[in-house]
Amino acid sequence: MYMNVAYSILGIILHNVAANIVRVEQGRLRGEQLKTITGDTLCYSFKGIPYAAPPVGKLRFKAPQPAPSWGGIRNATEHGNVCPQFDQLRNKFVPGSEDCLFINVYTPCLDPRADMPVFFVIHGGGFTWGSGNDDIYGPDFLIDQSDVVVVTFNYRLDNLGFLCMGTPEVPGNAAMKDQVAALRWVQRNIKKFGGDPNNVTIFGESAGAFAVTYHTVSPMSRGLFNRAIALSGVATTSFTVEFEPERRPFVLGKNLGFETANTTELLEYLQSVPAEALVNVMTPLIAYEENYIPGLLLMTVPVVEKDYGQEIFLPEDFELLIKKGQSNVDIFLGHTSAEGIFFMPNFNKESVYENYDKYPELLVPRDIYYRSTPKTHLKIADYVKQFYTGSKQMSLKTVPQFVSLITDNFVYSIVKHADHLSEFSRNNNIYLYEFSFISERNVYSRNGLPYGIIGVSHFDDLMYIFNAKMYNLPLNKNATSYKMIRQMCGLITNFVKYGNPTPDSSLGVTWQPYNADSQIFLEIGEQLTLYSNPMDSAMNFYDFIYDKSWFKNLFLGTIY
Repeated sequence: MYMNVAYSILGIILHNVAANIVRVEQGRLRGEQLKTITGDTLCYSFKGIPYAAPPVGKLRFKAPQPAPSWGGIRNATEHGNVCPQFDQLRNKFVPGSEDCLFINVYTPCLDPRADMPVFFVIHGGGFTWGSGNDDIYGPDFLIDQSDVVVVTFNYRLDNLGFLCMGTPEVPGNAAMKDQVAALRWVQRNIKKFGGDPNNVTIFGESAGAFAVTYHTVSPMSRGLFNRAIALSGVATTSFTVEFEPERRPFVLGKNLGFETANTTELLEYLQSVPAEALVNVMTPLIAYEENYIPGLLLMTVPVVEKDYGQEIFLPEDFELLIKKGQSNVDIFLGHTSAEGIFFMPNFNKESVYENYDKYPELLVPRDIYYRSTPKTHLKIADYVKQFYTGSKQMSLKTVPQFVSLITDNFVYSIVKHADHLSEFSRNNNIYLYEFSFISERNVYSRNGLPYGIIGVSHFDDLMYIFNAKMYNLPLNKNATSYKMIRQMCGLITNFVKYGNPTPDSSLGVTWQPYNADSQIFLEIGEQLTLYSNPMDSAMNFYDFIYDKSWFKNLFLGTIY
């Protein structure tokens, strides 16, 4: 009898696999089986799965609600709607739809007993654009490399996802709670796709990396993942600092022609306007914000929430939570060798140089600027000019200088985050890297060549992890670029599976964990090479700025 039942269950599994059908909590899905771009692996693909209710109408700006169920078999062969956004890569408005909370699952095996590690991708895009679609986040290389389930998804963007009114109705962080909702969906459903809910690694680049590091301290995210990978960003990057977030909705309303001091009236108005009115709209509060490099001043960011009895994503300042040892997961983090190249279109304009010449305080990192005095601003601006030009009287007026300035801001925050994790975390599995490999797959790095800048741009390391369909990059298995794809995906999938990027000698290096004393990091270039004291000159300079007594005395509570 028991044997017959077992055969019946096995028969159902085999039938569903053959038909590419999976049952999740809301109903049945039909996916499709595809070959990866290399032709080496078969992959089951399930796209456009709702993981939360459409956040429309009175749900706009609110925490996500449970996804509705459906009858019959839902087609899961196409991506769902992207969220409304101004796509900076394509330089155009994409209307999408507010009904955009969809998740995609790619797996080499549909056997619920497979227990494969799960690679959960949080897309980047400055919290204002992007999606989990395969135009950038194609899973092919990761699926080729190892038995791993890849999950991508959308979350709300810009004001639709990050508006904070400081009220019980809109306490902020709706987009971060979308991400938590997607992680919870994975916990409840991923086993149906052969995934192990007890072995989940969260991954992000740029704003995705900002998000990843926030999740490592959030009480809402605790227990939903085991490891974290953060490329080119951490939550303390100066571009992401929150400043008076509760004032910004009123500026937004005023910009749209609705001026009020009443939060209830403002909320009703902002819930009534078309979604496109709420994206790609600047809400500067001070002149500094109006003149800062366009595109590098994020105004819609995660915030510390007031407690109204709701689930709180970020209960205290991120740095304070790090200091309390709240981030205790294995982490793989790092940066590219010339992050700033990606942002060249934002500052390669005469007006930007004129503003920075006229207002030297724009050279001051945002976190220092918001918390210090005009006299301090000018003093720090002199130091910055001295460091990057050789004279405190000279202004930054060239592309290479700005590229270095932006790159150093990324690098400093990432390395300091590794230092703080080493000092305060209960887990010493910290792996720090610099990515310096250049090939025909580097999409944006080449933009630095006319200016004599040789290095890897922000974003370009993704081309060695994902099959980004929008770029239609060549794939030659005999090229060094393909070797780097194998190496990069090997380091990542090893970390996902074992918590160690080099558990054996197959990659030719033993990557030692980072700590504040040894400061060991891996350069991922033509060779995999271990070094110590990353970016020593820039680190010393920014340590000097942040450690100056006239700054520290103002803010004794800060870690920096």
